[in-house]
Amino acid sequence: MREYHLLLPLLAQAEEGGGMLPFLPEVVALLAASALIAYICFRLGLVPIVGFLLAGVAIGPNALGLVQDRQLIDAVAEIGVILLLFTIGIEFSLEKLAKIKELLFIGGGLQTSLVIAAVAGIALLFGVSWQVSIFTGCLIVLSSTVIVLKLLGERGETNSPGGQISLGILIFQDLAIIIMVLFVPILAGEGGSALDIVWALTKAVGIIVLVLVFARRVMPPVLELVARTCSTEIFLLTVIAICFGTAWLTSLAGVSLSLGAFLAGLIVSESSFSEYAFGEILPLQILFSATFFVSVGMLLDVGFMVMNLPLVIGLVVGIIVLKALVTGGAVRLLGYPWRTSFLSGLLLVQVGEFAFVLERTGREMGLSFLGQGEMGGQLFIAASVILMVLTPFLAQAGYALDGWLTHRENERHTQSMTAQQSPEMQVNLQNHVIVAGYGMGGQQLVRVLHGSRIPYIIVTLSPSGADEAEAEGLPVVRGDGSRLYTLELAGIANAKLLVAADDDPAMARRIASVARMANPTLQIVVRTRYIAETEPLRAAGADDVIAEELESIVQLLRWCLKPTRLIRTRLRRILT
Repeated sequence: MREYHLLLPLLAQAEEGGGMLPFLPEVVALLAASALIAYICFRLGLVPIVGFLLAGVAIGPNALGLVQDRQLIDAVAEIGVILLLFTIGIEFSLEKLAKIKELLFIGGGLQTSLVIAAVAGIALLFGVSWQVSIFTGCLIVLSSTVIVLKLLGERGETNSPGGQISLGILIFQDLAIIIMVLFVPILAGEGGSALDIVWALTKAVGIIVLVLVFARRVMPPVLELVARTCSTEIFLLTVIAICFGTAWLTSLAGVSLSLGAFLAGLIVSESSFSEYAFGEILPLQILFSATFFVSVGMLLDVGFMVMNLPLVIGLVVGIIVLKALVTGGAVRLLGYPWRTSFLSGLLLVQVGEFAFVLERTGREMGLSFLGQGEMGGQLFIAASVILMVLTPFLAQAGYALDGWLTHRENERHTQSMTAQQSPEMQVNLQNHVIVAGYGMGGQQLVRVLHGSRIPYIIVTLSPSGADEAEAEGLPVVRGDGSRLYTLELAGIANAKLLVAADDDPAMARRIASVARMANPTLQIVVRTRYIAETEPLRAAGADDVIAEELESIVQLLRWCLKPTRLIRTRLRRILT
């Protein structure tokens, strides 16, 4: 009944307005503009995030003014953040997080502290007080968990080295926001004893530990019990209750709602029904997270940005350079190559969604961005929105730079291997197999070839893969399998078969094309993931394409037909 009474005012307004809910025009404007601008961005080859941000700028109160009810949009956006972090948590189990604990605590702590120190140091040079300098550093260091993980997910790079580094740093920042919010009153000179801070942190750590224990011990049997009902409705309601309930409980201990939602996802990830839960909640997550990006775009005051364009551009460039260099340096200190360091730096240059929460908290206590009051707040918002829009392009630049540096690195390896390559091996390789790529599939194939005494040679770009193969005494050519020079080192002219075991369809197409040109009679077999990639690979020169998707269907059909064969066999035995 309480919920019914809460709805009465809205229903009364709708009745007075001819049956229309008062916020319906704004919701329609938001959805229509988001769909239209996202479609335009899609046709232009831009990621949807850019479209949602631009839609928010266009329909916001500072532009066309189609949406004025910011409280409604903020509430929906908050739901979007919770659902997005929840789905990300489902994809990352506790075991996966345990593997990146070094990145999370050491990498995240190093990057966060270095960025804050660098920003505070620069601000102090311009006469800003140390309290405001540290507050400004805390605002700038926070990157967008939502945007970065969404970009990584769309590219399938979440489990790559750059993706794992970014995830570890982002989770640490989400934990650090708790401490930052607790320290704001101290920076503002409004109290907050050390004992209060210790108690708040103790509560936060305690509830996180409790949630993780709950994930291991309680949640798997609960979800299994619900799943046995075979009711999609009950299962979805249970998953939503876990998501929002955990986020609410963690917020009581001072932990951010987003981190609480992420922990809720981890709870569900420990169940065997995690994929089922992910599929059920994904449509809701897409809708509400799109609203989040629109709400961020609505914060931008276009008039202010135009009037102060040089200052805004200077701030944006400064943040990009500072965060990219400091983050890249921190990753490099962890022992990662420069190419991975540069990529991580460019992925994390933006200012994140929780910086807006921290900025609002500081503003209420008299702290502002660079101590510039209202103007500082507008500068911060303008720079943050622009950085979010630029993030997909900077990520593309980072991946391009990573590819170029990888290519240069492997060229050097190839050149160094030319002198080390055994002339006898180059001459004596006849009717051998070239295994292009040394991932899991390539390793399994090499074991079979080695055990069958079939001559072979491995071509791989991966330094770690090449080191592993060489440690086992296997023949390896370090280099790009799509380059003619590398394939010539592997004896392409005398080879009988080439197997492209690389998962990347673009790389496999290049390898097949170059290999076919180098040896027209060579048999080329390519492994790929999806049936849709089969024809392009054949067109590139592959004789046979093995699609994992098709193989799984064949296995499924085989098992479906197995009972029929058994029945026929038994009938024949009875009749004979």
